Amino acid sequence: MRILSVVGARPQFVKLAPIAAAVGAAGHDHVIVHTGQHYDPELSEVFFTGLGIPEPDERLGIGSGSHGVQTGAMLGALDPVLSRYVPDWVLVYGDTNSTIAGALSAVKLHLPIAHLEAGLRSFNRRMPEEHNRVLTDHTADLLLAPTPQAVTNLEREGLGERTVLVGDVMVDACLRARELALAFDAVEPPAPGIDPHAPYLVATIHRAENTDEPERLAAVVAALAALPVPVALLAHPRLRARAEEFGVELATGAISPGSPLPYAQMVAAVSGSAGVVTDSGGLQKEAYLLGRPCTTVRTETEWPETLADGWNMLAEVGDPAFARAATRPAPAMPPGAPFGDGRAAERVVKELERAAR
Repeated sequence: MRILSVVGARPQFVKLAPIAAAVGAAGHDHVIVHTGQHYDPELSEVFFTGLGIPEPDERLGIGSGSHGVQTGAMLGALDPVLSRYVPDWVLVYGDTNSTIAGALSAVKLHLPIAHLEAGLRSFNRRMPEEHNRVLTDHTADLLLAPTPQAVTNLEREGLGERTVLVGDVMVDACLRARELALAFDAVEPPAPGIDPHAPYLVATIHRAENTDEPERLAAVVAALAALPVPVALLAHPRLRARAEEFGVELATGAISPGSPLPYAQMVAAVSGSAGVVTDSGGLQKEAYLLGRPCTTVRTETEWPETLADGWNMLAEVGDPAFARAATRPAPAMPPGAPFGDGRAAERVVKELERAAR
């Protein structure tokens, strides 16, 4: 069986790692197509080397652009690639422009599509990621759902017959990375100026709603800067570019800006932190898995399971309660296990085998 994975962004590389290992262990042919949606080495190459992912078979080198321009360029580049390999499955991951481009290219070429992380919904239709998720789910032949809530969402949309609960491959990746992090005795600072032996917060901010308007970005940075705990702000290239464009200084107050970390180092940084402040879907979940309180700078989450018992809280930076939320202690009740047992990748491969018969 030939499986062709379409990936292009940092969260997808993390999900790809356990999938690549499981596909290889099962003896199937795995073609990896890197669209180039994330082309900065800090968001791309370091993940392939750090997570032991095989070198991509195809690099499309698309780069940045508006949503329409980027997705259209991916479509034009993917068509000949998919036609050349003729895979048994086109496997797309998550909710990025690479995901929807892979799904649209495959369906036009009458190739079977499997969507990993199917069924997530924020119910915020202003988010480009929400449209990508919904459109991909309604295009795909096999929906690989990470949680029971995701299954419920798909059933409500009439997609229950195509849906299988496999668990979340991010659990596979996170638990493995935690093992690697624990194997090292040295404790590295997550960002320059942060003492890893004292309390600190890990923060990431990258979504358009928090970075594309000068006033909003300034408010987010000011709220982080005013926190009473040092903040390791691991600055995505998008954040740095917008801050420079708008004249917003990141190295201010409590903030110590740093670069995005390789995945195992990121897991170690979160594990050593007092908590997380983010607008990232993946980091909300990783904080939950690692037992660290998370404050999400959004009005909704596609991972409602993380809200249980106060492990994750939605907070607005203009609210006086923001600082209390960001610096709250971990809840007394330990996190549950709504995302599976760390063997999701094995189940994904078995479902692809079953459905291909």
